[in-house]
Formats: sequence, structure tokens, C-alpha cells
Amino acid sequence: MSAVSPAAAPAGIIRHAYIHVPFCPSICPYCDFHVLERRGDLVARYLTRLDEEARTLGALYDVQLDTVYLGGGTPSFLRDAELDALVGSVRRHLGWGRLENTLEVNPGTVTPARAEHWRALGFDRASVGVQSLDDATLRFLGRQHSAQVARDAVTQLRDAGFRVSGDLITAVTGQPLASDVAGLVALGVEHVSAYTLTIEPGTPFARQGVTVREEDEQEGFELTEALLTGAGFERYEISNYARSPSAQSRHNRAYWTGEYFLGLGPGGAGYYPPTNRDASPNLGRGGAAPDDQPPTNRDASPNLERGGAVPDDQPPTNRDASPNLEALEAVSGVGAGGLPFRRTNPHLHEWLAGGAGEVEVLRPEDVVTDAVFMALRLQEGMHVDLVSRRSGVDVRARYGAVLEEQVRLGLLEWAGERVRATPQGWWVLNRVVTAFLEADEVRGSDEDGVGEVGGR
Repeated sequence: MSAVSPAAAPAGIIRHAYIHVPFCPSICPYCDFHVLERRGDLVARYLTRLDEEARTLGALYDVQLDTVYLGGGTPSFLRDAELDALVGSVRRHLGWGRLENTLEVNPGTVTPARAEHWRALGFDRASVGVQSLDDATLRFLGRQHSAQVARDAVTQLRDAGFRVSGDLITAVTGQPLASDVAGLVALGVEHVSAYTLTIEPGTPFARQGVTVREEDEQEGFELTEALLTGAGFERYEISNYARSPSAQSRHNRAYWTGEYFLGLGPGGAGYYPPTNRDASPNLGRGGAAPDDQPPTNRDASPNLERGGAVPDDQPPTNRDASPNLEALEAVSGVGAGGLPFRRTNPHLHEWLAGGAGEVEVLRPEDVVTDAVFMALRLQEGMHVDLVSRRSGVDVRARYGAVLEEQVRLGLLEWAGERVRATPQGWWVLNRVVTAFLEADEVRGSDEDGVGEVGGR
């Protein structure tokens, strides 16, 4: 591995927090969210556990928040007093975002009074699950709200002083996409997140045999860009458009540019700076039995369909991992200038019981491939020398052949010290990222003396 001077990671301050709120009032046939009913004291238990987790993280890390994002299910499904308690926990133990605080909103939960209440709590940005402004498309997607309810929700949130982002699903057969885009623009949203409909295995759509035609997918991908850029929006990320630089999602930029963030709540994923014995990444109540060696990520294939549909509210989670602190210290030099790590919480009931979640130890190459996966989603691309400094890997030397080949294919291009995806490269970004991962696999196999790719 080619080395560079070890000016590696971002400063150890954590400036972003993602809180996963799993409650959703309906089952979506394309994502199959489970309905979490108000049975027993489930919400109260969630709020108590979240308060414990926020207190623990606040004690372990230097947290100086710039952004907070409440997402996952439908946070606006919480009653006012419940959301008050959640925000109180975050503020008490972690502080509040200095630059941006986003609430993910279901259109059917909005009233003028509730919008004012959310604004008074300190939220200034709303990510609204509009999905479409066509009633037939909404019925097909299994949404409970109508197009008029979505329009009213956006208007009420804007009247309350929110910066509003509208989520849009594309590639639905028969969808009047041009009308959907024009309608969102006319409502005055400052930001649009446009995601290709994907059919996940095991969902109702998958069981019904619903498919997404590639021609619909590509048409939605290209037409959305043409319509939104024609209306004055900038496509600053593969699925995201903003009216101005100040309208971009500051929180999501943290994911795409490799900044640290806290992940709270069931299934919440966080990206953490190197730690030590007194700041264990094992945040469960019972601790974890040490293993001889944690698994490393040799099989990490990004979940990125053509069109780049990674949900607006979800930070990246990947890879097998083990919450093994001894191995974490040994492999990544924790507490002595080591590399960052990811921790992913378990699902709801295990998390409520105090489950520790999973820790992924990052190798230097993982820092590079993670940067490739995320930064190439951005219009500006990846700052190659910055990633080299953060990872300790000379990216130009280590991945030079991959870079040269992807440029030759017209999928990447150089812009000063950055490499970025071309329009054609964005359409097949999964292929570009896979080329880097495969180069890492081949190199790892050669260095380990293992004959086949992915031998670890």
C-alpha cells in the first residue's frame, strides 16, 4: 500500500446527529415499513431508551452540533408531547444544530398549528414525503394522503417559516412526471429529492410481481434533471436539487463528504472518530464478548441502483461487523491516531433491550472506497488528495489504473484536484464504484497470499 503523510481524518468533533424514529402510520408497498402501533408503552419506552443513548453519546464524544435530522419512519407521527420529549433529550445531552435542523414529515400529519409547534421546537427545515402530486400515482404507491393534502402541507410548512424539501418518486408507470415536477416548483419548495422507484425483495410490490422498466427509470432520471434545472434548480447531488447553495441539505452533505455523525435510535448508523477505552464504541448495556478477529469488509457492494436512489434521510450502513473493542484497538489503532469506525444500532426490540449494535473497523482502503461511494454522488466529486490524507493511502498511486480506465470510458473526469462523475457516469455509478471495490479486492488478495478475490 502506498503511504502518504498521516494528516488523516477530520477533527474529532462530531457536528451532526441523525435520530431514527421508526413509527410509521401505514405500510408502503414499495418499502414495507412495519406499522408500529401505539400498543402498551412502546413509544414511552422508545423515548426513555433514546434519552439514555443521547446521554451516553454526549458523555463519550466532543459533540458540537451543526445539524440534526429526525427521519426513518415518520417522526411527525409522534404526538406533540412525545416530540417535545425527544427534542428535549437531544437538546439536554447533545445540544441542537447551529445551522440546520430537519424534521421528516408525512403530509397527512401537518396542520397550521402543528407546523408552528414544530418550528417553535427549533426545526427550520422540513423534508416532506410528497412522492407525487397525482392521486392515481399516490394510490399505486400506497400513500394515504392525496395530492391536495400534500400541497396544503407544503404551503402550511412554508407559512410557518420552514425551508421545505419535497421528496419525489420517479419511474412509476403512467406517472405524469412533468406535472409532478412543475407542481412542486410552483409550491415554492427550495429543495427536491428525486428517487427512482425500487422494488425491494420481500415487499408487497415484489410479491405482486411489480417491476420497474429500465426505460421508465432512465426517462425519469433524465427528465427530472431537465425539468428542475430548467426551473432554476441546481443538481448538486445525484438525487438532490436545490434552488440555491444555501438550500442544499447541510446534514446530508456530511454523509457525502465524510464528516462524523451520531446515529441514534433503532437501526441508526453513525460514523465516529477514533476512540479509546474510556469512550467505547460498544454502547449497549451488557458489553460484547471479544472475538479473536473482527470481520473486515471484503464484500461491501454498495446498495446503489442506477439512478443513485439512496433515501434522503438514511445514512449509509454497510458490512459485517463485530462490537469487539480489543480488536478495534488492535486493528485500527484506536486512541493512538487510528482510523474512524461505523456503529449501527440493532432493530427496535433489541435496541429497546439495550443491544449494543455492530461496529465496523475501517481499513485505510475502506476509507477510500467509502469516499468514492459517497463523494462521487456530488456534482463537485471527490477531492483526491484530501481523501489520501484522511486515509493514509496515496489514492493516485493505489487506484491510478482504475481512475485512468474510468476516465477513458467517459464515466469520470478530472476537475483540478477533484475527480467527478460525468452525466453518463452518474447513470451507471454503481459500475464505477464497483471498479474501485474490485481493485481493492484484487490488491487485498495479492497482499494476503490468497488466490481468489475476496479471500478474507
